[in-house]
Amino acid sequence: MQENLSDTLEKIQQAALEEFSEKGFLGASLRQIVKHAGVTTGAFYGYFSSKAALFASIVEPHAAALMGKFMEAQTSFAQLPEEEQPEHMGVESGSCVQWMVNYICQHREPVKLLLCRAEGTSYENFVHDMVEVEVESTLQYMEVLRRLGHKIPELDRSLCHIIASGMFNGIFEIVIHDIPREQAMRDVEKLRSFYTAGWMKLIEP
Repeated sequence: MQENLSDTLEKIQQAALEEFSEKGFLGASLRQIVKHAGVTTGAFYGYFSSKAALFASIVEPHAAALMGKFMEAQTSFAQLPEEEQPEHMGVESGSCVQWMVNYICQHREPVKLLLCRAEGTSYENFVHDMVEVEVESTLQYMEVLRRLGHKIPELDRSLCHIIASGMFNGIFEIVIHDIPREQAMRDVEKLRSFYTAGWMKLIEP
């Protein structure tokens, strides 16, 4: 019985993955998902309370993994003694980005749902939320540098948001365009170098 339940759940989620991938959350038809899964509507509601709950069951593990790793890197850096932060700049974030690229390449389809097909769900601002965390961390780090005696120019929060948004959307291009893993690793490493050089230019006194 447990095996039958697991098989039914898997069929529903697979049919949903295909429907959401093709039409997005808003355009996806619950009727079509149920039909392609080969189950009744009543059986569906035995597993999920709504289309949104079904979407969440597919993307939540991946949203949690990506955001969790990102927050772990942010926290690890912020907890370093201030005088040690400059020499660690880019270390934690570099390891995090490498991990994220590997993770994305291993889970392309559900991650693509999260990043490209989530309009109308609680996940539609996933990248924006990540960007906001990055902006706050960047502004805090610039304050650390000032306390350490560095002459750091004042940068508008809006500019920091634009830069961070460009970087994260650039990283997530590997999902949108299905870039092979090895190429994605090379591209993203060069992207990080590009943004690092840009930041260094901006914070020059």
